[in-house]
Order: sequence, then C-alpha cells, then structure tokens
Amino acid sequence: MTITLDAIARPSGALAMVAMDQRESLRHMFDLAGAGRPADEVLIDFKVAVAETLGPLASGFLADRQFGFDRVRSALSPSSGLILAADSLTQEEGGPVEETGLDEAVLAPDVDLGGVVALKLLLIWRRDERREARVELARRFIDVSAERGLLSVLEPVVRATPAEVDAGTWDADAAIVEAAEELSALRPSLYKVQVPLGGKGDSAEQEAASARLGEVIRTPWVVLSQGVDREHFAGAVRAACRGGASGFLAGRALWSDVVGAPDVRGSLREVSVPRLERLGELVDAEARPWTEA
Repeated sequence: MTITLDAIARPSGALAMVAMDQRESLRHMFDLAGAGRPADEVLIDFKVAVAETLGPLASGFLADRQFGFDRVRSALSPSSGLILAADSLTQEEGGPVEETGLDEAVLAPDVDLGGVVALKLLLIWRRDERREARVELARRFIDVSAERGLLSVLEPVVRATPAEVDAGTWDADAAIVEAAEELSALRPSLYKVQVPLGGKGDSAEQEAASARLGEVIRTPWVVLSQGVDREHFAGAVRAACRGGASGFLAGRALWSDVVGAPDVRGSLREVSVPRLERLGELVDAEARPWTEA
C-alpha cells in the first residue's frame, strides 16, 4: 500500500507534528536550563516522556536513531505517524549544526523501519561551493525514501557564507525563498521551512511573507519553530497557513521550557499539551489541507 501524507495528517488534512530528534542541541538546552550537561539516559527519558505525553495529540512525531529510538517507537501512540531522522550532523559542542549528510545506518538494507512512515533530512543551505552537492544530497534522500516506500520530509535551514556576512549582504528571508524554490522543485513528499521574518512581523507582514513562500514551494509544506519565540509561534503558524502551509512540525515551541523540569511529564501535561491542542485547532481551521497543495 502506498503511504501518503494522511499517515502524518489530522482528519482535516492539516499537519500538527512534534519534532523530538534533537541530539547534542538538546543536551545543550539542558545545560542552558541550569540542569548541567546530562547523560544520554536523561535525553532518552525526556524523549520518551514527550512521545508518551504529546504523541497522542500529534499527527506525526519526528525521532532520531541515536537516542532511544526503540523506546520512543514503543511509547508512541499508533495515531501518530512516526518520522525517522535520516541525517548525520556535523556540530561542535554547544554550537549549531554546520553540515549534514545521510545517516547510512538508517539507509542500511537490514535496518528495522517497522512503524516508520517517513524519513527526514536536515539540509544546511548556503550559497557556496558545496551548493550543488547539497542539492544532489537532497535528491538522493528523496530517491532513497521512495525506494523504501516511505515519505520524504526535507528540512533546509539557510545559513550565510562568511563573504555575505563580511559584505553585509545577507538576507535570511530572501535566502529562505531562494532555497525553497530550488529544493522544493525536487519534489519531496513534504517541505519543512523556516518561519519568515523569524515570526516577528505583524500579522499582515507575516501573511505577506508566507504567501511569497507559498508561491514558490511546489509541494505540501509546513513550518518549523526553531528561531521563533514561543509567544510568536501560533501567529506565525496562522500566517503560514493563510499563505498556503498545511501546518507545522515543531519542537522547541512546544516543549523547550520543560527541559530540565523536576517533573517532566507533569510539566508537559500542564504546559505543552494545551499548546499542542490549541495549535491543532488552529491548523484545522486555517491550514491548507495537504491534498489541495
């Protein structure tokens, strides 16, 4: 049977998905929260708690292979489509992801992909000498996902080159649009895009910027929450949906202030569950169903 985006969508055709594939960046978040740099087991326990608590409300759930994948998979509600990160990350301790590749362990012929409906690739997009190589990386990811009968979720994140920074010519929003036009043409099953304006524009500005994205993205698309203040995320999702998005795939906007809490599950129920419920209602009302994209 062919898997469609219904596997990670709500009955309305909108997508309200939780990202829990953070790796060393999650460890750094614990450090920033004053909880110190945790052992792997602490990260795994947090991921399982998020899966158990938010999974039943999520149309899709993004997990990573390295930290407790089998436990997360077992904890996840059957109603939440499981997305597996297929990216390997180049990242300094405490720093951002600088480069990515394909995780060959995920792509191995004998890997257990039971329950997985989609693969995801984070791609760092720059106007540098490796630009074409990254396009080919994205193309290979999409092809391999299709060969395995799985959906492909492509997540480009734009970054400036040193020359653009030195010249003062870097325009992140222009780059987001340029990357979207270039990479959505490869036709991933779903395109995951940064929120324009960092979510800091007023409603009219956000909607105009989102509509510009909607004009160039050639597949169903959703927004991510990294780089957006939590209090601005719902408005950014609304604007994106009015610009043609089918929803969101978000992590930090849902659970980042629960990191390091003494009672993780209690805090998730009190803080994160209501957020996800409200966002689910929002995309049901505002999102473009993926079938119409």
